[in-house]
Amino acid sequence: MEKINISNLSVDENLVKFINDEVIPGTNVNVKKFWDSFSEVVNKLAPKNKSLIQKRAEIQKKIDEWHISKKESIFDKKEYINFLKSIGYIVEEKSNFKISTSNVDQEISSIPGPQLVVPVDNARYALNAANARWGSFYDALYGTDVIPGKTNKGYDHERAKKVINYSREFLDNIFSITDASWKDITKIKLEEKNLALLINEKKFYLKNKKQFVGFNGEAENLNSILLKNNNLHIDILIDPKSAVGKNDKAGISDIIIESAISTIVDNEDSVAAVDSKDKVKCYRNWLGLMKGDLKTEVQKNNKKFTRKLNPDRVYKSPDGSKITLHGRALLLNRNVGHLMTNPAIVLKDGSEIPEGIMDAFFSTLCALHDFKNKKNSRTNSVYIVKPKMHGPEEVDFTNEIFENVEKVLNLKKNTIKVGIMDEERRTTVNLKECIRKVKDRVVFINTGFLDRTGDEMHTSFEAGPMIFKADMKKSTWLNSYENWNVDIGLSCGFSGKAQIGKGMWAMPDRMSDMMQQKINHPNAGANCAWVPSPTAATLHATHYHKVDVFKKHGEISERGKADLKNILEIPKADRPNWSVEDINKELENNAQGILGYVVRWIDQGVGCSKVPDINNIGLMEDRATLRISSQHMANWLHHNICTEEQVMKVLKKMAAIVDHQNSKDKNYLPMSQNFEKSFAFSAACDLIFKGRSQPSGYTEPLLHKKRLEKKSSH
Repeated sequence: MEKINISNLSVDENLVKFINDEVIPGTNVNVKKFWDSFSEVVNKLAPKNKSLIQKRAEIQKKIDEWHISKKESIFDKKEYINFLKSIGYIVEEKSNFKISTSNVDQEISSIPGPQLVVPVDNARYALNAANARWGSFYDALYGTDVIPGKTNKGYDHERAKKVINYSREFLDNIFSITDASWKDITKIKLEEKNLALLINEKKFYLKNKKQFVGFNGEAENLNSILLKNNNLHIDILIDPKSAVGKNDKAGISDIIIESAISTIVDNEDSVAAVDSKDKVKCYRNWLGLMKGDLKTEVQKNNKKFTRKLNPDRVYKSPDGSKITLHGRALLLNRNVGHLMTNPAIVLKDGSEIPEGIMDAFFSTLCALHDFKNKKNSRTNSVYIVKPKMHGPEEVDFTNEIFENVEKVLNLKKNTIKVGIMDEERRTTVNLKECIRKVKDRVVFINTGFLDRTGDEMHTSFEAGPMIFKADMKKSTWLNSYENWNVDIGLSCGFSGKAQIGKGMWAMPDRMSDMMQQKINHPNAGANCAWVPSPTAATLHATHYHKVDVFKKHGEISERGKADLKNILEIPKADRPNWSVEDINKELENNAQGILGYVVRWIDQGVGCSKVPDINNIGLMEDRATLRISSQHMANWLHHNICTEEQVMKVLKKMAAIVDHQNSKDKNYLPMSQNFEKSFAFSAACDLIFKGRSQPSGYTEPLLHKKRLEKKSSH
């Protein structure tokens, strides 16, 4: 693509056209003034960005050297902590404080619930995620393994009965009726602003009458009733003429659950955006979401239709006044971190622009359109989630970037809100001081087990061979880290003001298991937790009806704070005596996950997908899972748990299996037919064999390099 010289920058022509012709019109931003100011800021901030990345490398070098020097001695944790303090890895924790973020939407501050993460480069997925604010409980139960057994073709009456029975038990549990069960109700009507639930002619009422907040239809002929619990709504649809309603005692045709309260629209781990063309595609979809006019053509069951953003939902309150509920999830934009640069813009010194700075400007510029139409934020806020920051200094730099964006775009200070991804070890151990740096704009912290494990392994690479991947979930550091995040968030005043989040459920086909396990997240104090699909959001939302998260916050605040010493417990294996069979099994599991993900990333530009594992269980894979697997194999190689020859043999064996698993994909390029010419296989090898030297163990530099090579090979 041709480059255009503009304000001391060399910018890809398609990016300039997109910003000038599609983004800026309608924003009151002057084109020339924008590029001049933007250029001044990025040329000023880029060197600082570079020095922070360099500091990461310097700290890591000191940690490596320390571990090497202590190889023959008994590990002394007190000495280790003092060493980390001496090199600035752990900073001094100062006095207590409370965050003071203002103008925060209710979805962030006071409505606990599921949070979706969706790749921004796929318009269909992005629209589905935005529209996942409301979901059919019946469909979620009928189409998943929450209800045991397989569905027959067509309508399965027996399965439908089980769905209705399950949903009635949920209603009995959350919206109890005095002396009656939802299973026996034969009619629902209004009676003097109250909800009357009839069994034949006998009337019953909700135990908590305040849970009834709205309706549609007429008192004796209701179309739907709106119930509320723990700030979440459910909409019970009544249609005795529908296929489902005609077989229901009370004519109930579905239960619509308020599901994905917020959605992270992701520019980072779930996308493969390596150049100007890719970035414009991402920004254009975000612009459409902010303008409210994003559309895409969808073909399903041989039918074509246009998918667009859902409208708001309108009801009447019991006293007859109008209620309007938001029809879409509140959208947050996850920018990329500080590490990567992008060839879309070249600065005056000839270097590529730091991609995170570019994201901050352009995602906020797109969001200006939302200030007029209020399709997303009703408080004129822009929500940016910032990943992979290392410690308070880097959080402070993010704050500086956002301050500059606000000045250039003439926005009020702290219009841009920030979410801190607590997924790097140096941020975890300094979380309180990280939050302090953005105490006037922070709206979110979360734990991300996957990236956090990748950083755990890379930081302690020289300490010894790491334990098996599956054992990480039982390790001392992990449980302490999960509790520490909540403890710090609550002590800094997050409850009722900001989100405390927990990580992803990575098995979208295993919803029964999710229903058993993911209730642990609200019980742990998380007022949002990640889910992989709209269906999962609908199911997980029921956990937030069962658990009053704000009440949990009060209970958790009384417990003892998690111990920093436990967080710094290195998950290394002491004198491992593993069998060759167990080692190979672990290598195969890792290699299969790496290849299954990388082959789509490099060859097809797919940044997040459901990848069958070695047992053909579909797992949601993104760069975070890739970071763990590649670092784990690199670590074992480094400590002679396995050999290069052994790893290569495993890689070739698993490549053939991955090829077979993708055999029905007409766009798939097999690796095993020609290993030497496969960009994807080469990338997988590099991630492992060069994993030791990758900055923080990140996969992006190698993936971007190979993807650009693949694109230029056409």
